[in-house]
Parts: sequence; C-alpha cells; structure tokens
Amino acid sequence: MKITLLQIDKTDQKWVEEGFEIYAKRLQHYIQFTVTTLVYPKSNRNRPIEQQKKEEATLLLKEFQKFDHLILLDENGKCHSSMQFSNYLNKLNLSGKKHIAFVIGGPYGFDLSIYDKVKDKISLSEMTFSHQMVRVFFAEQLYRAFSILKGEKYHHE
Repeated sequence: MKITLLQIDKTDQKWVEEGFEIYAKRLQHYIQFTVTTLVYPKSNRNRPIEQQKKEEATLLLKEFQKFDHLILLDENGKCHSSMQFSNYLNKLNLSGKKHIAFVIGGPYGFDLSIYDKVKDKISLSEMTFSHQMVRVFFAEQLYRAFSILKGEKYHHE
C-alpha cells in the first residue's frame, strides 16, 4: 500500500517541518509514504475566504484522479482512537486499495465541491488545529497505527 499526504501549501514553520520529517522518515520502514504539496499563491490570500477555498479545490480536484481512495482530514470527520485508526488502515489495505491519499486543506478548510467528491472524512480530534500542525499530528498517528499493526512497542494501551 502506498500513502500520500496531499496538502495545500508548504509550512513556513521550521519546527513543524522538522517534526513531520521525523515521522515521515520512520514511516518508510512500513509503507511507501510521499507528500504532494500544492502551491496556493500567497498573493491570493487577501481574496475572500470562499474564493480561496474554491481555488484550492481546483488544485485538489486535478490531483484526485491519481488515487484509489481519498480521505479528508476534516474537523467534521469521524474520530478514531489510535487502535481504531490502525484497524481502519488495515481494512483499507485488505480491501485492495493500492494508493490512498489523506488530504489536508488550506487554513479555511475545504470547499463544498471537495465534500461532493470524497466520502471518507476523519478527524484527528474534536479540537481544531492549524492546517500546518495537523501535518505533524497526522504523521505521528500514521506511524503509530503501523507500529500497532506490526505489534511493536511504540503504542501503550
């Protein structure tokens, strides 16, 4: 199984990038993990929020056809425990999904057109996090899920 993190914009926080890279590197032990970053011009950030979300959606929709399965990381998605998330990934793998994309939107979330194209949504917490911090939390949880599936000692119940 191959997993891609599809995200809008690079982070401008070095510590976020460093934290993410720790887990991205560890994930290579389990799966083929890649990141696709879609650049949304900073000069467009002064436009109305709904217009920004539509423009980001246009970028995302062009990428969606590359994947067997799409999952939005969305505050309104289903919350999983770490154990439940690892089981969820295992079921996706067993169902024959070869290339899965987890999608992080921009700072204002997703345009409605994205919700129409993707049925799976998960939330990392009932709390709201910045779209940059979600990258680190997601990478850690993905690593944790695979360590659970392999029976390793990283996760403690």
